[in-house]
Amino acid sequence: MAAGSHSADGGFGHLRAEFELPESFRAEVLAEAEAAGMDPREADREDATDLPFVTIDPPGAKDLDQAMVLSRRGDGFRVQYAIADLGAFVTPGGPVDREARRRGQTLYLPDGNVPLHPPVLSEGAASLLPGETVPAVLWTIDLDSRAEPVATRVRRALVRSTEQFDYETVQLALAAGTAHPSITALAELGRLRRELAVRRGAVELQLPEQAINGDAGDGWALGMRPRNEVDAWNAEISLLTGMAAASIMIEAGVGVLRTLPDADEDSIEWLRRSAQALGIDWRPEVSVSELLAGLDPALPESMALYTCTTRLLRGAGYTSFEGRLPPSTTHAGIGAPYAHVTAPIRRLVDRFAAEVCLSVSADSDVPDWVRAALPELPVLMSASDSLAARVERACIDQVEAWMLAERIGGTFEAVVLRAEEARAEILVEDPPVMGRCVGANLPEGERITVRLTAVDVVKRKVSFERA
Repeated sequence: MAAGSHSADGGFGHLRAEFELPESFRAEVLAEAEAAGMDPREADREDATDLPFVTIDPPGAKDLDQAMVLSRRGDGFRVQYAIADLGAFVTPGGPVDREARRRGQTLYLPDGNVPLHPPVLSEGAASLLPGETVPAVLWTIDLDSRAEPVATRVRRALVRSTEQFDYETVQLALAAGTAHPSITALAELGRLRRELAVRRGAVELQLPEQAINGDAGDGWALGMRPRNEVDAWNAEISLLTGMAAASIMIEAGVGVLRTLPDADEDSIEWLRRSAQALGIDWRPEVSVSELLAGLDPALPESMALYTCTTRLLRGAGYTSFEGRLPPSTTHAGIGAPYAHVTAPIRRLVDRFAAEVCLSVSADSDVPDWVRAALPELPVLMSASDSLAARVERACIDQVEAWMLAERIGGTFEAVVLRAEEARAEILVEDPPVMGRCVGANLPEGERITVRLTAVDVVKRKVSFERA
């Protein structure tokens, strides 16, 4: 990962104060979490500890939501997907529940996260850590030879993860033919699911992700983390489960979905003009999904079009319903109805959606406490999504300003991502910085030389002009 670094006094405490992020949990929340971790709520559970589950997460992660066992089933596949069961530890209406509703989701900062649940649960009793027997919501999804689901079952279970892997390790093992037996089918299944996603019209943007690592002593480092194949294949298992959950809730007429409206024709026509201006051949019969899937993410014109395509993905939110279905149940970016159920340690809504699916699958009534919460979940999650996005952007902007503070007047190579009348959004290649550049007729999708004209470390702003 190409990166630059800059030492800064302290960490990101000033951002925590600016966004009024909680520094800890109240005593009553910690006390309830400690007690729940020692004595989870009882429930009828299947013993699935004989299944050799494994997890795939970023290196060093402790809040492990998902574990999987993938296998062949005739000419198709079987996905066993265990999701941390927060319902075993969180009492409805209790201190942990109330605090989780206030927070909405875990916030990740370079110098430590702001967890949704106390670490005794999120990194301990509820986490699917290797070697531990843990309560889980166990999804079994059978798929045919094309990786289309043919049967779904969800129930409470006890599971035990056997190994904790990261994306790079799995990528190397799959390439070498030495992957753990529980994930040897990941590449084949992942590719088939990606093909289905393109046919559904899913919009996949292969933009590299800005990432921060390091610490205040050695300097904060900023780099670009490209998404590898295992990232995409692993995400497909989660998406498959979320689509299965949405189907269960829609059929039952109760639940909460993650939704995104379809792009209007004007936006798609605007994207076609952008592709033409970038020199990208887009035949009339080719869908947006097919076009994006065929682009080479290493090319600057591809990055520019990915950036333009974000205009089609505006308006994401959550839709709860009971009785009558909402006017739209689809997530346009996925190309199907979809629900969040696979990250309950880190995201509030997943716990409630899981309870709906468990109840429907068991032919029992959805609990009153879940029904009562459904109307407020879209508001709570939208607020926490907004906060998470602003915190993440502020952290990256701060590191960019720290890194560039002593390089005013220097020149850099950059790719023009999106141009307006007299300025453009650019990606500086080294160090990897997103910024604004002043200049007329800046060519989208091309490399140019820019000069750093100003840095404001306090306001986290950097300015460039075409050199």
